[in-house]
Amino acid sequence: MRVSGDGQGRRVKRIESGELQPLKPLPSELRLQQEYGVARGTVRAAIALLRERGLVMTMPQRGTYVTERRREA
Repeated sequence: MRVSGDGQGRRVKRIESGELQPLKPLPSELRLQQEYGVARGTVRAAIALLRERGLVMTMPQRGTYVTERRREA
């Protein structure tokens, strides 16, 4: 899950396709580390980029959740 790499791209596609449902939590940082075989800092950086794009929101002590997306007219 490089910050600009395939893992983040897969996560974005899963969000955009609806596979990761709005208001549902992302897997934990530990689980993402294990899934992608990367360091915790890499996971955090990737989540930060997803947050900047408005695809996820992080709530302290609760986790990171997929945001609701508006339908375009």
